[in-house]
Amino acid sequence: MQMGYWNTWHWGGIILFAAIFVIPAWKIVSKAGYSGAWSLFAFIPVINVIMLWVFAFSNWPRNRGGE
Repeated sequence: MQMGYWNTWHWGGIILFAAIFVIPAWKIVSKAGYSGAWSLFAFIPVINVIMLWVFAFSNWPRNRGGE
């Protein structure tokens, strides 16, 4: 096998890795009251850390309704 060769096992690993991170992140972000699509930022380096901090310290839309 050549280096850099993208076979079925490689893509299967990428899809599995994505599912392991995106599905729980989508659920957490949705429960917070945001669109689940925000969880896709988990794949962008540096932005993923910034978004983690934003979600951790912002007022969630779900909690704003009770104020």
